[in-house]
Amino acid sequence: MKRVFYLTAVLGVWLCNANAFAQQVPDSLLSQATLQNCIQYALSHQPVVKQSRIDEEITEYSIKSKLADWYPQIGLDFNLQHYLKLPTSYFNGSAITTGVANSSAAAFSLNQNIFTRDLLLAGRTAKDVRTQAKQNTQSNQIDVVSNVSKAYYDMLLTQKQVEVLNEDIVRLERSLKDAYNQYQGGVVDKTDYKRATISLNNTKAQKKTGEETLVAKYAYLKQLMGYPVNGQLNLVYDTMKMTQEVQLDTNVSVAYETRIEYQLLQTQRSLLAAELKYNKWSFLPTVSAFANYNFAYLHPEFSKLYSHDYPNSLVGLQLSLPIFQGSKRLHNIKQAELQLKRSDWDVEALKNQINTEYTQAMSAYKSNLNEYLVLKENMDLAKEVYDLIELQYREGIKAYLEVITAQTDLRAAQLNYYNAMYTVLSSKIDLERALGTITTN
Repeated sequence: MKRVFYLTAVLGVWLCNANAFAQQVPDSLLSQATLQNCIQYALSHQPVVKQSRIDEEITEYSIKSKLADWYPQIGLDFNLQHYLKLPTSYFNGSAITTGVANSSAAAFSLNQNIFTRDLLLAGRTAKDVRTQAKQNTQSNQIDVVSNVSKAYYDMLLTQKQVEVLNEDIVRLERSLKDAYNQYQGGVVDKTDYKRATISLNNTKAQKKTGEETLVAKYAYLKQLMGYPVNGQLNLVYDTMKMTQEVQLDTNVSVAYETRIEYQLLQTQRSLLAAELKYNKWSFLPTVSAFANYNFAYLHPEFSKLYSHDYPNSLVGLQLSLPIFQGSKRLHNIKQAELQLKRSDWDVEALKNQINTEYTQAMSAYKSNLNEYLVLKENMDLAKEVYDLIELQYREGIKAYLEVITAQTDLRAAQLNYYNAMYTVLSSKIDLERALGTITTN
């Protein structure tokens, strides 16, 4: 029995720990954090996107709630009352008591709307309201794709900068060792050794700064993705493929219809046009049909109140039409017309804004692309120069100062190259957004 109890206790502790550990581990993490995987993860987990999808569901239920008034409306009213003192009426010069001490009634009612401008508006705008909710979701998704892509490139840039500095540290440590050995051998004075130490210390300091910046950028990317704070995010990327994705057709022209902002304005204009019709319908009557069936119970004794009923029923048609409201309806129509007219100017203003965004994005992309191509050539040249000067230094032809200069030039060329590559990729995202070609699928 002791053995069984011991095994049971151990198993219980193990299950509790396993359950606690399972609660700490996120349910979904990326094994390979490629750009596309990060975007898809963000589109599924980013709180703003989730809220937008919930807003779509809220909109759908709101539409159904309003359209439900087209169905027959059935109701029940019930009352039970007892007179403590019967009412008195004056009849033929005498005051007489009327009524019965106990009464009860149950009334069933059915109402069917035939024409009402509220329901007509709800029915005609349901499609546009659904479209607007979906377009809001799409707009947020485009923001997420754009922001995640740019943050991903920014983090890759910092990561590449750290890698370049690591390579530079390896070269500097080798140069420092050579300079120290030459100093110990009496070939050169300690100047070369000291210069190598200074360069190495500066590079290590830059590397430390880059590593700390990288931590902050990791946190920012996780925030944009809706990624667990403690989750591991291992970036996987193909530099060669990214260099191929730098190019973009610059002959394409902007089309307003592809921009989600323009689509939202068009949907909003349709809703404003429906609002104008709604106000014009205010001169039409509201028509509904109704049917009532009432059970009435009357008796002086409460115990016999429901012994007999006196039912009545009726059907009818109700028409309601305001005749004069102080010109309120005319003012509402004029207001709706002006709002519709104002939306036309919103469209014109957006077109001007889109043209400006497109021109600026295209200009920035072309400029960054040209700089990228130039700096790529500079990096290749700097590598050749460094290799040649280092070889000449080892053969005693060049001074160590020229080696340090070549190393500095190579490091700067590499950093500038990667900065240009990720800058042009980010500007490409801005251009695609200006063109309205960013996809969320």
